[in-house]
Amino acid sequence: MKKLIRNFLLFLAIFFIIAAIFSAFSSNSVNSETVGIETLVSGINQANVSEIIVSGDKITATLKDGKQEVTRKEPTESLTTLLSNLGVDPAKLADIKISIKDESGWDYFLVNILPFLLPLIIIGAFFFFMMRGVQGSNSRAMSFGQSTAKDFKPDDKNRTTFKDVAGAKEAKEELKEIVEFLRFPKKFHELGAKIPRGVLLLGSPGTGKTLLARSVAGEAQVPFFHMSGSEFVEMFVGVGASRVRSLFEKAKKSAPCIVFIDEIDAVGRRRGSGLGGSHDEREQTLNQILVEMDGFEATQNIIVIAATNRPDVLDPALLRPGRFDRRVMIDLPDLKDREDILLVHARKKPLGANVELKKIAERTSGFSGADLANILNEAAILAARQGKKEIVNEDLFEAIEKVMIGPERKSRIITDKEKKITAYHEAGHALVAHFLPDADPVHKISIISRGSAGGYTLKAPLEDRHMHAKSEFISEIAVLLAGHTVEKEIFSEVTTGATSDLRRATSLARSLVTDYGMSDHLGPRTYGQKEEMIFLGREIHEQRDYSEKVAEKIDEEISGFIKQGFDKAEKIIRDKKQELEAIVAALLEKETLEKDEFDKIVGPKPANV
Repeated sequence: MKKLIRNFLLFLAIFFIIAAIFSAFSSNSVNSETVGIETLVSGINQANVSEIIVSGDKITATLKDGKQEVTRKEPTESLTTLLSNLGVDPAKLADIKISIKDESGWDYFLVNILPFLLPLIIIGAFFFFMMRGVQGSNSRAMSFGQSTAKDFKPDDKNRTTFKDVAGAKEAKEELKEIVEFLRFPKKFHELGAKIPRGVLLLGSPGTGKTLLARSVAGEAQVPFFHMSGSEFVEMFVGVGASRVRSLFEKAKKSAPCIVFIDEIDAVGRRRGSGLGGSHDEREQTLNQILVEMDGFEATQNIIVIAATNRPDVLDPALLRPGRFDRRVMIDLPDLKDREDILLVHARKKPLGANVELKKIAERTSGFSGADLANILNEAAILAARQGKKEIVNEDLFEAIEKVMIGPERKSRIITDKEKKITAYHEAGHALVAHFLPDADPVHKISIISRGSAGGYTLKAPLEDRHMHAKSEFISEIAVLLAGHTVEKEIFSEVTTGATSDLRRATSLARSLVTDYGMSDHLGPRTYGQKEEMIFLGREIHEQRDYSEKVAEKIDEEISGFIKQGFDKAEKIIRDKKQELEAIVAALLEKETLEKDEFDKIVGPKPANV
């Protein structure tokens, strides 16, 4: 509509300009009066006319006083014949200068044709632009099924390489084979080797799957087609399959190249589980992807890289040999990798002399690369808001807590009683965590509200662990129940502040019984099969593979694990009451205790033997 209005105003402006030009051409420099033929005859008879100019059917008479009179005659009749028929004395014409001028084509066009032709031109142009707009809409409708893939062509100035990806050493080693094949395919073909046609990148969100795919294209210096799985699927049936065909046609023209499909689980879910049967749009799209990948020839040099964090829901046909032959697992970064990732993201940020990225890496166990990048960005924002010229350790520590828990809520008004309960609650968590050898060391305690938490205790392991023992889980349950336990011990009643702790402790105890097989009475087996069902929302459905009698025993074992944790927490709180009171006093005074201040109160953490 806006374009239509703009075109209409443009046509209107052009019309006024042409009308002004026409008016200028048609107007004479001398004022003239249009009269009848009898007036001209009377002027000639009275000897008032000095000159007559005939141009076609137009007669212009110049009077002796300088005025001009214009009249018209029949085009086929001559002037002399006309005047003779009207009784003009020929002797009167002898003193008058008579000139005959041929009418120019331009004058004829301006005077006779343009007034009729101009409106037709404007109306025709208006309809032409309208039809062109409709044709453009039709062409867009016809191109609805075309691929919308983003084409990144790497150049030397702006390309991603493996140097820009910190950590993920094993994943990069796997992908180097892809790079070598794309750059030197001949040496592989000469030996009859076939490079994997598809590479599936598996990993948690934020671990750098897309960045790794772009780095492969940057290292190989080939075109990179990027498309998300959700971009294939539209409300119209067949559009997804059409876009898949269009994408692979583009790729074949640009070979060697890389086709990257992000979040492939959006279209690659197991078939036969939907409500639409074989006409389900997502299944149609998946079928076309399978066909296109099977249609590749070994010499086409097209590599399909896909990324997902849900490999368990993918269709088995996607994972068979000949399609996604290779699966590259990208784990969360360990301590050294986190430090390297922080170094990469800190390249263009001014860091203070006191910044120790290793300490930041120690506090961020379980963080992904995207989380670490977010921490540095939040720290830069905090420093800028405070007018600093560089980022210091305090900004980074504050950013970690902001990302993990939420921003500080210093404006939240709480009573002295609530503040005291919060101090005892957090002191209980910290005290139990410190004196349990299997629990992680305490790094910070605070009774300042953040996010939805009234206070918090930060713990971080000394080293990354991938396997956990039963004793570690019991200790974690004890730490979670410590806040509840200390409230009951000191105030003889409990508050709602321990609700989330109780929920996490119960969930952990259930996992010990049903998932990890750590129950002494029920034995080493799992209970229940959990499946994700997508119907009117995301639901986790558990299919029971045990009887009601076993369900009662599971509940008893869960309660038993929780009681073990509670007993451990209660013993430490009663035995270390002096240290507990000292921690509470320090928290009420300072509101926040860092690791060094906390260790001065409670001493060194007992070693795990």
